[in-house]
This record gives sequence, structure tokens and C-alpha cells, in this order.
Amino acid sequence: DVTKSSDFLAISTPSGPTSTHIDILEDFQPSLIAELQALDSACIPYYTNLLRLNTLPGNTVALQYSSGVHKIASWSHITNAHPVPGPSIITGLISVGMPLDRGLLLLSEMSTAGALARGVYTEEAVRMARAHRDFVIGFIAQRRMDGIGASDSESTQDEDFLILTPGVGLDVKGDSIGQQYRTPRQVVLESGCDVIIVGRGVYGKDYSLTEKIAEQAIRYRTEGWNAYLERLSK
Repeated sequence: DVTKSSDFLAISTPSGPTSTHIDILEDFQPSLIAELQALDSACIPYYTNLLRLNTLPGNTVALQYSSGVHKIASWSHITNAHPVPGPSIITGLISVGMPLDRGLLLLSEMSTAGALARGVYTEEAVRMARAHRDFVIGFIAQRRMDGIGASDSESTQDEDFLILTPGVGLDVKGDSIGQQYRTPRQVVLESGCDVIIVGRGVYGKDYSLTEKIAEQAIRYRTEGWNAYLERLSK
């Protein structure tokens, strides 16, 4: 959640795989993508970039994905989208992303207080994912989605969707605008999620403190990995 390209790059270098809301960068230039790709090949085996696409019909979202200033599909390995428009948003993204070996995460739950992404919405998101398992690799969610929305006749034993979870913090429980935080242990061990998404808990307020950012990234990675190992041992 930074608005300057220089700040984004300063954070990305010590942090590791990075998610970005690329459309909030005030000084975005296409050259930034080349710098991201250089980080990708130099120090991060699989550079992950998340950008939430608008809740628009398939044709429009396909153009958002492939065209415009950002040309998201040309560089973003993984993208997430709201399933509110229905399956057409997935088919639109597939038409662009599948030939490029991209993957999609559906936003099935949110970490903010009062979020409407729950109940029937969540069930329908998971059903859409099941119907497009060749492209949908998982969810932005707060817990495992195994079996959610499945009928009694459906077998979900082989489901292996990834769960990426935002709203992770070690030092605070929330902020003044509705964000709620849980620890890596709560997210990975207790809720069974696979990947923690951490923002301000890693980069803080001073983006020039790259050593501290790296230390915080290692701190969260260690906490998350230890929780994962404990989950495997149970």
C-alpha cells in the first residue's frame, strides 16, 4: 500500500515475493515492470503480484487484464478478482491468462470488519473455482475452503486450493479503518491457511529502513513457517 514507485521497489527488494495494488502508484511508468522482472530473475524464484480487478463483465475485465497502462497479464504471475459478476469474470481472465501460464485467486473472504464476503457469496466463489480448476489456483480467504459449497454427491477429497490470507500482524490487532489482524500462528495453524500476506507489519512507515524491513520479513516468515511445521505434525 504505497503510492511511489521508489518506495515500492525499496520495500520489494528486502521483502521477498511481493503483492501490489499497482494502480495506486502515482508515478507508474512501464519501466517499473522491467525493474520488477529484474528482481524476479535475480533474487526471487517466483515473483507474485496480486492486483484486484474490478467487478465488471468478462470482456471488460479481460481488457483490464491485458491492456491499458499496466498490461497486468504480461508480468503478473498471479492475479485476484472478486467473483461478484459470476463465472464470466473467470472466463474473461482465462482467455488472456491461460496462454501465459498465469493463475487466478478468487476473493472469497475478507479480513475487514463488516465485510459482506461471507455465506452464500463465499459458497458461490468456491463453486466457481471448482468449475475452473485449470486456472483458479486458490482463494484470498481467512480459512480453508475445502468442501465449502459442495453438494452431498460431490467429492472434495482431492481439492488442493491455496489459501492466501491478508490481515496478518504480530504487534497490533487492527487499525482505525476496519482492518483486523491475526497472528501467523492463528492464520496458518488454527485456520489452515497456506500463505500469509503482510503489509504494514513488515514495511512500517519509513520505507528507507531496508534492513529493518528485511528483519521484519524474516520474522513473519519464520513465524509462519513454524506454524506450518506444527500443523503438519498434528
